Amino acid sequence: MDRNSQIIRTSIIGIVANVLLAAFKAVVGIIASSVAIVMDAVNNLSDALSSVITIVGTKLSQRPADRKHPFGFGRIEYFSAIIIAVIVLSAGITSLIESVKKIFNPTEPTYTTATLIVIVVAIVVKLILGWFVKKKGKQLRSDALIASGSDALFDAIITAATLVSAAVMLIWGISLDGYLGALISILIIKAGIEMLASPVNELLGAKVSPELVKEIRQEIMGFDGVRGVYDIILHNYGPEVMIGSLHIGVPDTLSAHDIHGLTRSITNAMFAKHGIIMTVGIYSVATGENQRAELQSKVMKTLAAHKELVQVHGFYYSEKDRMLSVDVVPDISCHDDAALCCKLTEEIQSLVPDLQVVIVIDHNYSE
Repeated sequence: MDRNSQIIRTSIIGIVANVLLAAFKAVVGIIASSVAIVMDAVNNLSDALSSVITIVGTKLSQRPADRKHPFGFGRIEYFSAIIIAVIVLSAGITSLIESVKKIFNPTEPTYTTATLIVIVVAIVVKLILGWFVKKKGKQLRSDALIASGSDALFDAIITAATLVSAAVMLIWGISLDGYLGALISILIIKAGIEMLASPVNELLGAKVSPELVKEIRQEIMGFDGVRGVYDIILHNYGPEVMIGSLHIGVPDTLSAHDIHGLTRSITNAMFAKHGIIMTVGIYSVATGENQRAELQSKVMKTLAAHKELVQVHGFYYSEKDRMLSVDVVPDISCHDDAALCCKLTEEIQSLVPDLQVVIVIDHNYSE
């Protein structure tokens, strides 16, 4: 079963569980003549909304790419997660308002046998459902499922807190309903903000995991002829589609045919293992004993001595144009690219006064 099918199946389980719980509450409420329990059953039907949103979002994200959206619609999943996170956030704010009201105007809760049965069953069902849905969400890298599972878990926690508060009130006569509710509401609001941050960051272009970048670098360094991997940039277009680019250093003795074969092998490997549509650029690395190699060694050693530079690469020398160029990646603490470029250019220019020196300031987008 593919990822989308698993997400939809998990969401359907969530809908079925909430509908069955609502039916159970409705039956108990009718038998016990409790309007409150019947209304709570209706509320359970609304809890299935997050699962419905997940299914709709997953279905829409499966739409094939078109001319206006060449990378597909995978990012719709992030919007689904945002909607569910907003629902959780709204529930937390509403719960906080009601809890504060109870602090200033406490009321003594009354519980019947039927009410206690409903509460215990609801807690058990919501805990199991929330744990299952959240676990599947993490396995499938679905922010929407994670948010939906968290929503169910918070329902269980709120209900459990109500039960604890009632027990304290009945045994010691102390009303904790408002205080417990306020505390849990604040935790829900905090969790809702965190749930909202994840998909929003993905839409804004959050940095991919360092582990993935490290893995990609190690895999590409394993190809014969690769002398270095630089400028890795990756963009998410949904959990299953990633577009990327990078540069590799190769010996200047390789032919265009050899380079073509090497880059083709790398792009095939990246798509097969990671689902990344990768563009591979080339940096020529001078080899042997010649003027280009000597210049390369001199310039690279000089720049590498700068502690504010985390990487130096992309050396290029043109004897015809009397020009050399090199790329540098400054530490994140460097904020004035122009001043750094000017300083490095002057330093390298003093080593090669008869050449035009071009220093290119790169930035670290993935590590």
